[in-house]
Amino acid sequence: MERVKQLIEQALTTPSKSNGCGCGCGCGGAKVKSPILKEGKVKDLLSEGLNYHIDNKISLFECEYRIGSEAHLSLIRESRKLYSRGIIEVSDVDKALLETDLGHFIEFEGEVVPLDLPMLNEAELEEADYQGKDVELNKPKRGGSKAYYVYVKDGDKVKKVSFGSGGLKAKINNKEARNNFASRHNCKDKKDRTTPGYWSCNLPKYAKALGMGANMNTYW
Repeated sequence: MERVKQLIEQALTTPSKSNGCGCGCGCGGAKVKSPILKEGKVKDLLSEGLNYHIDNKISLFECEYRIGSEAHLSLIRESRKLYSRGIIEVSDVDKALLETDLGHFIEFEGEVVPLDLPMLNEAELEEADYQGKDVELNKPKRGGSKAYYVYVKDGDKVKKVSFGSGGLKAKINNKEARNNFASRHNCKDKKDRTTPGYWSCNLPKYAKALGMGANMNTYW
């Protein structure tokens, strides 16, 4: 245990080299998507999961674990702690992720709930009347004037929102395409359920019902 403390102290007090990131990767300090370990001496102290992401140049945003799983949240908590101590460097996208409360839990109305983790609210999948017929709310379906459509409440009325194109099916299984889509459409700022942009950005949550593979509890 004393040896562990010594290694952490060295990592925190030893200045990084000005001509590179200190990881020995030859990146010259250039920004990369995956986390960068600034001090190789502490590598053996990292979890297997974080080492895997570093070695395979996988960003935290593109985490290999199922979103919301204990392995995923543990990885975020560990990375946040190391980043705050200056032991790892992360990209701007991962930095924004670590600045959230993802990985923490609070008690809300008698139930322990995760913070900053997009969740599918099954209670909202209720029925309503739209132009004389019963429809399901907040449940995207294929078809309509575009690739998909969904019925939502807009004040006291029910609104049909058409969105998306056939190209979304190809993008959903491509990490780079998903990230580009989320960045280009500012998905993190899409909050209005009555707009096509909101549903296009949140489509991965409903992937299974639309025949696009497993659900992804996250944005693009």
